[in-house]
Amino acid sequence: MPPYSPAPDLLKNRVILVTGAGGGLGRAAALTFARHGATVILLGRTVAKLEKLYDEIMQTGGPRPAIFPMDLSAATDANFEALAQAISYQLGRLDGVLHCATEFENLAPLEQEGLAEWLHLFRVNAAAPAAINRSCASLLAASAASVILVGETHGHAPAAYWGGFAVSKAALEAYFKVQADEWSDAPMRVNLFTPGPVHSPQRMKTHPGEDKSHLPTCEDLTIPLLWLMGPDSQETRGRFVSP
Repeated sequence: MPPYSPAPDLLKNRVILVTGAGGGLGRAAALTFARHGATVILLGRTVAKLEKLYDEIMQTGGPRPAIFPMDLSAATDANFEALAQAISYQLGRLDGVLHCATEFENLAPLEQEGLAEWLHLFRVNAAAPAAINRSCASLLAASAASVILVGETHGHAPAAYWGGFAVSKAALEAYFKVQADEWSDAPMRVNLFTPGPVHSPQRMKTHPGEDKSHLPTCEDLTIPLLWLMGPDSQETRGRFVSP
């Protein structure tokens, strides 16, 4: 994408749901969205991490965020419907969703991965984003919302030892294409953002001995996310986007 300088109030009066807000890219994005005026809904599995992030947002003068703890690996349709109803009742609108929640265990040959592990990966990495978008569809349509899915390079180009993680992220890409096609004339839009190598908690697991000083940080990636989430990219839909 071209160089971009977001306005300080780019997301003023907007409500944005961020999944995986407890750490990594989700945490950095939630802080950045709040600094640009958004009321952020912090969704994650660990309440303590969400509460810490809540306090940071309040200390920096951002709008009061909302906390919604949820384990996406165990959530049901009823849980996702309850999320949508809570957003509608408490906040009245939903202007965007950033799907950052990602499940990754470790690199391993396929012969060492069991069915339970694969189902766990698929539920978090592919099924949950689809379920959230489905449950929140009426809210998203009402505000002509921007939905951002976060992809991964091995979902686009699978390789040995990336196993169920790569396959689940490939499934996310397939879902993205289907959803983008179905929303081609809808008020809301969806794009897929693939960060590439980044100095993140997941990278620490996959490349523990690597010198990461040359890699972008999660904070570095918030500029393209601001562009995708805000009105300056309103004509951008159904696109694969990278930094």
